[in-house]
Amino acid sequence: MRLLVTRPQPDADTQVEILKALGHGGLPAPLLEVEFLDFSPLPLSRAQALIVTSRNALRALAAHDELEAALQLPLYAVGPASADFARELGFRVIHQGPGTARELLPLIKADCSRGKGILIHLAGTRLAFDLKSALEDKGFEVEQPALYRTRTADRFSKEARSAIGGDSLSGVILMSPMTAQTYVALIAASDLQEGALRLTYFCLSNSVAEPLKALGKARILIAGSPSEDDLLALIGHEAAN
Repeated sequence: MRLLVTRPQPDADTQVEILKALGHGGLPAPLLEVEFLDFSPLPLSRAQALIVTSRNALRALAAHDELEAALQLPLYAVGPASADFARELGFRVIHQGPGTARELLPLIKADCSRGKGILIHLAGTRLAFDLKSALEDKGFEVEQPALYRTRTADRFSKEARSAIGGDSLSGVILMSPMTAQTYVALIAASDLQEGALRLTYFCLSNSVAEPLKALGKARILIAGSPSEDDLLALIGHEAAN
């Protein structure tokens, strides 16, 4: 199978290499671009734990002079990919969620104590789920500094446009609602609806698949859980049948 890989860099190139190792072809076509932001000193001395719902927040933290102090705190990571990257950075106490910010909420509520210290959600400027408000509703004090900004592409690359409009592409990998929304908008703007309907869409979750309804009768497959491993397993199963 040859698949369009829509993740931001450097994750797009990494996923293409993983696909190659599994016997598939991958065409990198990032639909989001991540920009790291300058941010004020983090209130680490008042914190009982950190929360990350994206590896991009950890990448931003890795380049910051507060990394060493941050490593001393427990970390709640949204899923296995973020947890693995946190271990690489040097975090020692890591609580791994099942893959989405909404599903991470019960784990934080069960482990953390109201009044023991603030929770710091290392976030981006745009979020799929309002974790801060959900935790504050349960009596927690939450700080949510924005460490990065995500920009959406305003056009497909020449290679991506040609692949979608041609017959060399089997499907598209989509791993966030924002990516899926951007893809649908660019399909309409590029007049590629006919080509888009010939493809199979491999989605990380139901929320990622939701925007694709605007394409019409597209073939949409959803991973068993919101993890890259399960998404790759879905691709492997489809390729074998």
